[in-house]
Amino acid sequence: MPLRIGKRVFAPSWLPAVVVVAAVAAFVALGRWQWDRGIERRAQWSGFSAPGPALAAGSRDLGALPRFQRVTLTGRYDAARQFVLDNRSRAGRPGYEVLTPFRLEDGRTVLVNRGWLPFSGYRDRLPDVGLESEPTITISGRLDALPVAGLAAGRAAPGAGDDWPKLVSFPTLEELAAALGRKLEPRVVLLDEEAAHGYTRDWRPPGIEPGRHFSYAVQWWSFAALAVVLWMVMSFRQEKR
Repeated sequence: MPLRIGKRVFAPSWLPAVVVVAAVAAFVALGRWQWDRGIERRAQWSGFSAPGPALAAGSRDLGALPRFQRVTLTGRYDAARQFVLDNRSRAGRPGYEVLTPFRLEDGRTVLVNRGWLPFSGYRDRLPDVGLESEPTITISGRLDALPVAGLAAGRAAPGAGDDWPKLVSFPTLEELAAALGRKLEPRVVLLDEEAAHGYTRDWRPPGIEPGRHFSYAVQWWSFAALAVVLWMVMSFRQEKR
């Protein structure tokens, strides 16, 4: 017996039904993708904020350690050759982040992000990022990756020549290693906020907060439900007599 509401009968057409099924499948898949992204992001944020002592990395392979792992490293800064990372903002203010090579006791080199400095107001005048050379010291921080540009047009590799520090924008490790003339570890160290020789450091996990991914997932699933409801409403037709 056909479904009736008053003088209308449920009589769907096959073409709209196919379109709705495809749309619902797409909305459900997008919702599932956002939900999974939320779970992944929540795990990242939990790992970033998890308390615990720093790991004495020593001669460990930094690339094999988890992202955001807190470590302690012993060595010395290469104060003479530093990179100033452009296009880094804090609280809406433009500025830079300072990447300083840190030579480990076993000869390896890792870049240390010493924090953020505000834009000086002059594109041709970089902030003073000098620091006094010290004997061997121990630093602590979190392992992370270099920031990645959303568009290739926003990238700028280190310039040629002997002028230091070098202004860069979303460079690759290979480009920085080539400018230094030596291999770099595959991770960057975000210097702990209380550590010496740093600037403004209010490190946060990358990307949007997990809750927004979950909200987007619910929105996509709501679209799927709405598509079904609209299809059903539009499929009720005046009964012919």
